[in-house]
Amino acid sequence: MAYLNKVFLIGNLTRDPELRVTPKGTAICQFGLAVNRQFKDESGATRDETTFIDIEAWGKQGELVAKYLAKGSPAMVEGRLKLDQWEDKQSGQKRSKLKVVLDNVQFLSTRGGAGAAPGAGGPTDEVDQTSPERNSPPARGAASRPPAAGNIDEDVPF
Repeated sequence: MAYLNKVFLIGNLTRDPELRVTPKGTAICQFGLAVNRQFKDESGATRDETTFIDIEAWGKQGELVAKYLAKGSPAMVEGRLKLDQWEDKQSGQKRSKLKVVLDNVQFLSTRGGAGAAPGAGGPTDEVDQTSPERNSPPARGAASRPPAAGNIDEDVPF
């Protein structure tokens, strides 16, 4: 039988990431993600539902999250579900918590855009700034145009 434990979430951070380091030197970053869902209720009115999810990022991914993201930053998280279980020391009751262990993260804010981490432009800061054409993504819905008739290279190697 095959098994699959994969989660994809897009949302905004609910708090600033908390970065800790294990005694062996491995980074652990914990943060919360709010994921919204819009739907129409029985009366036809649009309603919002927000789900709050705890995320745990290990190693280099955790360091990057702590460096570039802050409360309110939009992000896409790819990971797996993990159930933590423990016994409450005060009451003696069994407790559990479902969280996502991050495998990959994609920063969705653009430099200087809404939701960008304050003072952090993200990984785009490290891109060559001399050529703005190379750094800007193509416009959405922009069709690729064939080269102008005078700009065709006749020395194509095939």
